[in-house]
This record gives sequence, C-alpha cells and structure tokens, in this order.
Amino acid sequence: MAGDKPEGGEVPLLYSEGNVAARVALEREVRGWSTPELAERVTRAGVKMNQTAVWRIENGTPRRRINLDEALAFSRVFELPLEELMSPPLEGLDIDSRRLVQEAVEAFYEARDARDRLHHAVVAIADHIKAHPDSSRAIHEQCLRLMGDERDARTLTSDIEDGGHY
Repeated sequence: MAGDKPEGGEVPLLYSEGNVAARVALEREVRGWSTPELAERVTRAGVKMNQTAVWRIENGTPRRRINLDEALAFSRVFELPLEELMSPPLEGLDIDSRRLVQEAVEAFYEARDARDRLHHAVVAIADHIKAHPDSSRAIHEQCLRLMGDERDARTLTSDIEDGGHY
C-alpha cells in the first residue's frame, strides 16, 4: 500500500517489542542497575526472571521475546505506564539528562507526598484544637520544642490556625 514505507526502509512502529527491549536497557542504565539487579526486581514484582533473560532481551540475536506478564513487571519495576515503556526512547536525551530528569521526577513526587502528609496532619491538629480549645497553647509549645526553630514553629502553627497547609 502506498505510503506504508518510506523509500528504502520500514516505517518505525510507535509501539513495539523492540521499543520495550530498548527501553528496558535504557531504564536499567538510567537507574544504574545491573542485569542481575533488574532480574531480581522483576522476580520480586511477581515474574520469575534471571540475568541471562535480561541480557537476551537487551542484546540477544535474535532478541528474546517479552511476554505480557514480563512487560507489565518491567512497567511496575520502572514505575512507568506500559504505554510509555512501549514507546521509542526520546532522541536527543542522553543518559545523564535522563538521570537528572528521573531524579527531578522522583523528588517532585516525594515533595508532593510530603506536602499532602503535612496538610493532612495540620488539618487533623486544627480539628483537634476545635474540639479541645484548651489544648491550643500546649500544641503550639510542643511544635516549638520539636522543631527547635521559632520561625519554623510559627509557620507551622500559623498553618494549623488557618486549618490547612495549602
């Protein structure tokens, strides 16, 4: 059919088993994991795999096939949606850039989770103070004792008085 193939080559597939194999190698390298370490993580995710299987997926000729259970396990281990794992690696993004982006993404989610935890804790304390108004002063003093920094303690107690962190 006309337009299916550019002159002299195949149309690259958006999602393919080859992309998964390339992404497995790339994601493993970005994280600094060895092939035995990745195999162990996949096994802990529920799909038995050994180092040789990882190597054959990444480098084998012919390349080792990846079944759906394995693809899902890789997706879980790398914390990537399956669709992303199946997508071709982005061009122009070297390994150092990918590591930096990975670190930023992880820090973003950790910070978001910490903000959520703080918000829930502050709301719970605010609700407690509403139910027990006589505990307000002692709670503020306990914040100062635990934090040791008056400015930080004032910021936290201000959030508590406002009823939330956001």
